[in-house]
Amino acid sequence: MTEEPTESTGGDELRLEGVTKRFGDFVAVDDLTLTVPAGSFFALLGPSGCGKTTTLRMVAGLEQPTTGRVLLGGADITTAKPYRRPVNTVFQSYALFPHLTTYENVAFGLRRQGRDRGSIEHAVREMLDLVELGGFAQRKPAQLSGGQQQRVALARALINRPQVLLLDEPLGALDLKLRRQMQLELKRIQTGVGVTFVHVTHDQEEAMTMADTIAVMNAGLVEQLGSAEELYESPRTTFVANFLGQSNLLAGEVTGRSGEDLVVEVQGTKLAVRAARAQATEGQVWLGVRPEKVHLAPAGEQADGNRLGGGRVVDVSFVGVSTQYLVTMPWGQSVSVFEQNSGARAPLTVGQEVDLHWAPEHAFVLDHQQDASAGVESLDQERVG
Repeated sequence: MTEEPTESTGGDELRLEGVTKRFGDFVAVDDLTLTVPAGSFFALLGPSGCGKTTTLRMVAGLEQPTTGRVLLGGADITTAKPYRRPVNTVFQSYALFPHLTTYENVAFGLRRQGRDRGSIEHAVREMLDLVELGGFAQRKPAQLSGGQQQRVALARALINRPQVLLLDEPLGALDLKLRRQMQLELKRIQTGVGVTFVHVTHDQEEAMTMADTIAVMNAGLVEQLGSAEELYESPRTTFVANFLGQSNLLAGEVTGRSGEDLVVEVQGTKLAVRAARAQATEGQVWLGVRPEKVHLAPAGEQADGNRLGGGRVVDVSFVGVSTQYLVTMPWGQSVSVFEQNSGARAPLTVGQEVDLHWAPEHAFVLDHQQDASAGVESLDQERVG
């Protein structure tokens, strides 16, 4: 096959068709088909080793798929050399030239193209203003903060107006406060230039803050694709439920229907779940509910919605905006509950007997054949790392 991209036959969307990448016997990416809409902010989210960076490298041309095709704007770029692709990459390390000023780092690509001095100056000034570094043009990388260096790398990658900008864990070297600030900055910049961003990260908050669409990857496959709200509120697998946020998964059995609800029995208690939020509708299931959707009340106190009684508070953690409770149920399972510190009532205490309450529309149902701990170990490893 030729190294040159073929003539464009479609829009500017990025599409991977049946892409597989093997390293010996190890399958890093497994028959992946994915469409990234033009002009969108798209995130590949998952734990280390899930295949997200390998996918990014195949789009960049740094790895060749074992099978499958990579298309950009309808053109087949599967075998095109990296420098012949309208794609640029921003890495975690920034890879700035230490001996060049901010201005010269950003202008580097345009100078290699042989652009005239006037057009280069106009383009660089415009790009530095976009990343809010107009007053730092003569500083060298060592004179800039981590966040400023990241913006220089971004400006250098964007100045050639690529069709797609690939971001490989670009905020990983920043401290927490600066990382959160840069999340908002990246989204602002992407909206300003309208270039398609494909962002690889293991950080759930980072993906949810910035991306229009998130693909949650696990073991070379996409577990679920959708907006942050869709993935969080309606996970389709136990891996997504556990990796994106935190979930309580209770073993139950579907025993019938009541209007728009499934009836799920958990340890002898019948609970309602909207049928539209169920990935399994009969037999053994996992009933899931997010910690912040659960409300605690002293044992026996009346409340609307589902009620699961007999819990005992075993841990109370004050974390500022909320208090996090760990409640042990009679069958030995621990349930996490996050309550906002609104001052509506006094905090509960360790040893207090409580009932758990939540609305039927706030629960979801997953296939019981899936591992209830899927994603938990991966998430813990990423947090430690």
